[in-house]
Amino acid sequence: MPCRFDPGSGYFPSTEGNSDIWFPGNYMQAKFPKKASPYEMPFFVAKLAGKTMPAMIKPVRISSIDIMRGLTLLLMLFVNDLNMRVAPSWLGHTKADFDGMGLADWVFPGFLFIVGMAIPFALSGRLKKGEPVSRIFLHIIVRTISLLIIGVLMLNSGRVNPETTGMGKDLWALLMYVSVFFVWNDYPADRKKLIFKILRAAGVAALIFLVIIFRSGPADDPGWLITGWWGILGLIGWGYLVGAFTWLLLRDSILKLLLVTLFFFLLNILSGLHLLGFLDPVKPALGILLEGNVPFIVLTGVLAGVMLRKQTSSESGRIIILFTVIGILSIMTGFILRNWFIISKIYATPSWGMICNGISFLVFIMIYWLADIRNMRNWAAFVRPAGQYSLTTYLAPDILYHAIWMSGMPILIYKQSAEPLVAVIGSIIWALLMVGVTALLARINIKLKL
Repeated sequence: MPCRFDPGSGYFPSTEGNSDIWFPGNYMQAKFPKKASPYEMPFFVAKLAGKTMPAMIKPVRISSIDIMRGLTLLLMLFVNDLNMRVAPSWLGHTKADFDGMGLADWVFPGFLFIVGMAIPFALSGRLKKGEPVSRIFLHIIVRTISLLIIGVLMLNSGRVNPETTGMGKDLWALLMYVSVFFVWNDYPADRKKLIFKILRAAGVAALIFLVIIFRSGPADDPGWLITGWWGILGLIGWGYLVGAFTWLLLRDSILKLLLVTLFFFLLNILSGLHLLGFLDPVKPALGILLEGNVPFIVLTGVLAGVMLRKQTSSESGRIIILFTVIGILSIMTGFILRNWFIISKIYATPSWGMICNGISFLVFIMIYWLADIRNMRNWAAFVRPAGQYSLTTYLAPDILYHAIWMSGMPILIYKQSAEPLVAVIGSIIWALLMVGVTALLARINIKLKL
């Protein structure tokens, strides 16, 4: 079936038989392997043409991954902003000992799932561009350390003791977030390199200063930074480390990836049964890995990404059925596990992890059917900036929060309302505005990249 590949849109409708492939300036005929994935086509064509991938065309991007990443971030901003003293309880987090979950209890694992799902596409793209494995390992380590550092700083920003630190909580946090942007901003590579180096160095110096002066307690027991639960970004960092290293070592072997995923699921069960006490000495550093829950969720996403990558263009119906079945079975398994473990985000129970994975499979496949099968993407345009610049979207609102709190001005008036509807609508508007702020920041080259 003849078809055309548009480098601008990344559209490649068929892999059957002989296909006409469009290139700027010429046509060429190429016979593709029948089992070739449509996401591998650009690389295959580049090889036939005797050119490297960057000189040819970009690999196809799965829109549904970006859309789901953007939607989970939008929901994260929304639930984080909610005044839960007023808003309906089902929108927020449930208490640790409560057997159940609210909307907010799915949002973070939904984001972890999509982090894992993107890993096979991102790392395989680096490999196909000829990047050495050693350099990719270094990239994974640097990204993980960056996430851990920012996560710990965010975790401790609420612990600042103004008297012993010599600086108010809001000012310390505001300077910390601004410094993070200075250090990890994705500066343009083609101009003003000296200025950008100075800004990055200033950010590093400011972070070191803030860490040195940080005190969490009174003068007789000042305290310092703690790693604790590592913060949201720290959890993402640990999950990304396991998911990325696992895929880089095992590549697209579904069986091997499944075994590693089940290993961390087993760890999660053993941790929930309190059978890993002998590992307590290393838990302060490796507790997130030993608990198993975060790596389990990320690796489930990695598995989903590999299954999606392996499908051919004629198997989209099969992947929809497969993901739907896995999603339903995961939710059922979670409720079976409820006989031994309550559904609790705070305790990161296996039942909660399974149910969240099931929801993530079902949500993703609905978005995939709309965006990548039916090519209906315009409805998700409002979350595109959040999907593309996820770290900026997550951190930028905190700068505004602390600036507003320092000013003492009653700007967030909806938070003072006793009406649930006002509180919910106010937080929806805030979340959407923050995605808009992200888009504006990106236009002036303010966008974080690890």
